[in-house]
Amino acid sequence: MFGRGCLQDCAADIIEQAPRTVLLVTGRSSYELVRPLVAVLESAGIAIKIQSGVRNEPTVDQFHSFFAEAAMQMPEVVVGVGGGSALDVAKLIAALLDSDQQISEIFGVDRLHARRTRLVCMPTTAGTGSEVSPNAVLLDTADSLKKGVVSRHLVPDAAYVDPCLTTTVPPAVTAATGMDALTHCIEAYANRFAHPAVDLYALAGIKLIGRHLCRVVQNGDDLDAREGMALGSMYGGLCLGPVNTAAVHALSYPLGGEFHIAHGLANAILLPHVLEFNLPAMPERYAEVAKALGVVEDTHHSETARRGVEAIKTMMAQCRLSSSLRDLGIPESAIPGLAASGMTISRLLKNNPREMTTSDAETIYWNAYR
Repeated sequence: MFGRGCLQDCAADIIEQAPRTVLLVTGRSSYELVRPLVAVLESAGIAIKIQSGVRNEPTVDQFHSFFAEAAMQMPEVVVGVGGGSALDVAKLIAALLDSDQQISEIFGVDRLHARRTRLVCMPTTAGTGSEVSPNAVLLDTADSLKKGVVSRHLVPDAAYVDPCLTTTVPPAVTAATGMDALTHCIEAYANRFAHPAVDLYALAGIKLIGRHLCRVVQNGDDLDAREGMALGSMYGGLCLGPVNTAAVHALSYPLGGEFHIAHGLANAILLPHVLEFNLPAMPERYAEVAKALGVVEDTHHSETARRGVEAIKTMMAQCRLSSSLRDLGIPESAIPGLAASGMTISRLLKNNPREMTTSDAETIYWNAYR
């Protein structure tokens, strides 16, 4: 369900399922937003267990702790509320409850056998699209690398996308998560495995985010802009299962894993530089991306596409997002290691429009560093 106030529908739908116990997985700030939901469920005689310790970039070790607590409670329904981190943890808990698999066994694509616990997700940011995607990511500190689980069994049973839940997100987080959503849409559209059905969502998402991101960063109380961003983010999430992302995400993972750079910000910094690398491979597609962002069309696809990259840079500046890895305190000496780590994310690099070598990855990091 999508729309202002649809959080109210979530309570009625959960009550209809008649569970004895519901586990709410969230962060401390997000929990305040759903106190009314908790009150309604408790008044219906449902026991609510709360796991509110999820923070940004949850680790594998932290997940083990969350899961151990959940396993003692054995809820019939798991509800994830928050940004991508909380939703991903909720998805993985629901997947592994009443399962003989361990988290270490399901990293990768289609390794999860099943999910028997009902799963409901409500995003409080407009960014990851995790509420409708088959993906979940954890940070493996042993390898200093984010690792993903991709499975149809991670797609929630129900998602409630209420733009009103995003109004308290501060401008910097709104900007970074919005750029993450934009990257989902762009990478799904300009992709070796692009599909006409997914193209519809991708282009619609690009248009919505291009129109509303700067506006909502400047005024977080603008509900029309919040609604546009929430819808654009959801469209981006719908792109992740059938097509998925590519080199921007692959190269951003080491930045989060080793230096704990927020995922959306890492994507935002890398996006223009990866696009400049990719433009020769799909000028027509990148020209359509540019047009969806509102760029005036040129007679040559390549020039229109180039203008699109410049529009993204302008958008980042207007949103006051950093455009340089140097500004984030990352040392020059880390670049070769970052490139080597990024090149291990083959499940995403295979989608990239242009084949990328380790040397290419290093050049992209250098360009993003300057």
